[in-house]
Amino acid sequence: MNNLIRRNIAVAFLPLALALGACEDDDDPIMMDDEMNIVQTAQDAGAFSTLLTALDVAGLTSALEGIGPFTVFAPTDDAFAAVDAEVLGDLLNDSELLTAVLTYHVVPGAFSSTDVAGLNAAPTLNGKEVALSFDGTNVMVDGATVISADIEASNGIIHVIDQVLLPEAIADIIQTARGAGIFNTLLAAVEAAGLTETLKGEGPFTVFAPTDDAFAAVDPAALNALLADAEALTAVLTYHVVPGEFAAADVLASATLPTANGAEATISLDGDGNPRIDDAIIIATDIDAKNGIIHVIDRVIFPQ
Repeated sequence: MNNLIRRNIAVAFLPLALALGACEDDDDPIMMDDEMNIVQTAQDAGAFSTLLTALDVAGLTSALEGIGPFTVFAPTDDAFAAVDAEVLGDLLNDSELLTAVLTYHVVPGAFSSTDVAGLNAAPTLNGKEVALSFDGTNVMVDGATVISADIEASNGIIHVIDQVLLPEAIADIIQTARGAGIFNTLLAAVEAAGLTETLKGEGPFTVFAPTDDAFAAVDPAALNALLADAEALTAVLTYHVVPGEFAAADVLASATLPTANGAEATISLDGDGNPRIDDAIIIATDIDAKNGIIHVIDRVIFPQ
């Protein structure tokens, strides 16, 4: 992702802005017209087309044209482009979730970069708090970096960030697995069994997801035979899915878990203290999706 604002963004910098790495151009900064409101200022900047479109879709444009004041942490077009295209499309078609995401970028009141650097958190219009930190060089907003600060408008201040902030998961289990990049064989198997739409459904589901390396450890002839047998493949894959949402603590508090296969999987700790489901080690936990949760395992597990 390109973390620099397009050169035509006009910025009014406070001294801290240089410490934030706000601009690497040698050109003198252009002063923003503080008679323009936040929406007009973003339009004039030219780097927030997706954000402005999302505000229109969610019906929030007029709110940010209001009296305020507001502090907006504004993701660039590049920040939105880093979101999976299908996930972004789904978000734009879900007005409730879109509103929740957009209002998480807005803090009531006008907070300069100096103010922000002195805070640990701030309440957003979403109702949730966004985490803030300053390491002496960069201001972080959750996991995003402020890359340009103190763009003044008549009804508030814009700070530009390099990622879209998420108060909750916006990708479903399939999209989350695809984004991780280590579940390609699992996703191909789910598609072959006709289960993709099921795992994109409302859920919630808890999925114990074998990595590509886990599938590579299965005998190739046996794996090919399994992929060619839809009934057997479905039985194996549904054994990796537990109806409901079970975080790691919930899993470890259970002796067995009822799977979508109908059989129960055994939960235990091995001699080294590793959590296991049957004979697979759970190597990563609590990957949130909007319709459930994913735990990563190092082996494919099979119902008896």
